Amino acid sequence: MGPVRRRLTVAAAVLPTPALAEVCDKERPGWVPGTQATAWTEAVYLFSITPSIILLVLTVLCLLFRSLWGSMIIIILWLGLATIILTDGPTDPTGIHALALKEGCIASPALFIAAVAAICMAMILNLLPRRQRPS
Repeated sequence: MGPVRRRLTVAAAVLPTPALAEVCDKERPGWVPGTQATAWTEAVYLFSITPSIILLVLTVLCLLFRSLWGSMIIIILWLGLATIILTDGPTDPTGIHALALKEGCIASPALFIAAVAAICMAMILNLLPRRQRPS
């Protein structure tokens, strides 16, 4: 074995590859090896978890009925969910989240957080009094 081949073998063994990632099975059970996570796929995944679906349904109900207290409670719950998602990764004592991020089976939740902020702003704007047209 030549020195170039040895270096390439060591480099291939050291680089993270999705096929060798056991952490991806723990973080994203339905993840297909060989696919790279993007901000869109991460946002779709985070919106498809049970708390997000429940909050989306409650958000639609609050927007339809223009409920002040209901909207405030739902906004607080959305912000709580966003806080949990943001602080879950950096405070992981096992390091599985960081390894999964390095392997590429999870991505940044920035798009999800931006969408949650837009939902909360829409709920606040929906509660503003409507202007009457002069007749």
